[in-house]
Amino acid sequence: MNALTKANGRIQTIDFLRGLAMIIMALDHTRDYFHNQAFIFDPLDIKNTYPSLFFTRWITHFCAPVFVFLAGTSAFLSGREKPKMELSQFLISRGFWLILVELTICIFGWTFNPNFEVIVLGVIWAIGCSMIALGFLIHLPIKVLLAISLAILFGHNLLDSVEVKGDGIVQIIWAALHQGDFYTWKGHSIMVFYPILPWIGIMALGYCFGQLYHFNMHEQKRKKILIALGVGSIVLFVLLRYVNIYGDANLRLTDYEGASAVMSFLNTTKYPPSLLYSLMTLGPAFLLLAFSEKWNLSSKNSIVVIGRVPMFYYILHIYLIHLLALFAAWASGYRWQDMVLSTWVNFNPALKDYGFPLYMVYIIWIAIVVMLYPFCKRYNIYKSNNKQKWWLSYL
Repeated sequence: MNALTKANGRIQTIDFLRGLAMIIMALDHTRDYFHNQAFIFDPLDIKNTYPSLFFTRWITHFCAPVFVFLAGTSAFLSGREKPKMELSQFLISRGFWLILVELTICIFGWTFNPNFEVIVLGVIWAIGCSMIALGFLIHLPIKVLLAISLAILFGHNLLDSVEVKGDGIVQIIWAALHQGDFYTWKGHSIMVFYPILPWIGIMALGYCFGQLYHFNMHEQKRKKILIALGVGSIVLFVLLRYVNIYGDANLRLTDYEGASAVMSFLNTTKYPPSLLYSLMTLGPAFLLLAFSEKWNLSSKNSIVVIGRVPMFYYILHIYLIHLLALFAAWASGYRWQDMVLSTWVNFNPALKDYGFPLYMVYIIWIAIVVMLYPFCKRYNIYKSNNKQKWWLSYL
C-alpha cells in the first residue's frame, strides 16, 4: 500500500503536505503573539534580524501558497465525479462563506475586539475570493485555464509599479486586487495583507495540477513530473534571483556577506506573493509530494489528520493562540485588555516590551499543536462518519 492509497476518497500525500503547512503556520502566529522582538522589528529586516529568527519566519512562507495551491487541487479532485456546474456552484458559495468567516469569526479571533475596529483581509479572504473566481474559470478548457494561471503567476509583477494612493474606494479596490496596504475607511482600519490577483493564479494552477492525480496517471510518470516541476521551479528561482531584474517587488540587496547575503537572497515578497516567492515555496512542495508517495502514510498519521480538517484547525488555532497570549500578557504585568486589539498585535504600543525569548516561542508552538490535535482527530472522525451532512464540506 503506497501513500496515494485513498482513505475515504482522499489522497494521503496531499493531506500530509497540507497538514504540515498548517502546523508550520501556527509557528508564525505564535511568534506574532509571544515573541518579545516581534514588537521591535520585522524578522525579515536584514539590518536587524539574525539567522534563527529569520528562518523561523522564512520557513512559514511555505504555508500560504501550499494551502491555496492545494485548495485548487482539492477542488479538481472533488469535482472529478460531479457535473461541472455543481462544482462551480459549490466553489462560489463556499468562497462567499469563507469571506464571511474571515470578516467575522477570524477577525474577532485575531483581535477579541467586538467593535471590529480593524478589518484584516488575510489568507481566508484570499482563498474565498480565489474560489469564487475559480468557480467561473473551471468552465474554460483546461489548457486555457493553465495558460491564464501561468500568465498571472509570471506576469503579475509587471503591476508592481502601479501604485494608487489615498483612502478612497478605488484605492481600496486596487489594494485588494494587487497592491495591498493599510487604509482607514468609515472609522475602521483595513489591513489588506493578501491582495487576491496572484492568489487566484496560484489556486487556478493548483486546480490544473490536480490532473496529475487522475485515475489513469501512472505513479512513476507522476513522480517524474513532480520532480521536474520541483527542480525546475527551484532552479528558475535561483537564476531569476541571481540575475536580480524581475520577479519580485524588492530586488535582493547585494551589499551583504555571509549569512546576511543568504538571507537577502531568500527574502522574497509575500504581500502580494511575487513570482520568486511562489517558485521558492511551491518548488520544494512538489518535491515533497513526489518523495512522500513511498512513505506509506497512514490515515491515522497525526499530520494527515490535521491536513484533513484545515479550516477547523485554522479557526481553533487563532482562538487558542490569542487566548493563551491574553493570559501571558496578564501574567507578565500587563492588562488583559491590552490583548483586545484595534490593530495587528505587534503594532500595539500598549504591548511594548511584552513577550518571551525565541526558544519559548517554539515551546509554546509545540504545546499549541499538541493541544489542538485531539480536537482535530475527533472532528475528522465525525466528518468521515457523516458525509451526508452537506454543511460539513464548508468547514
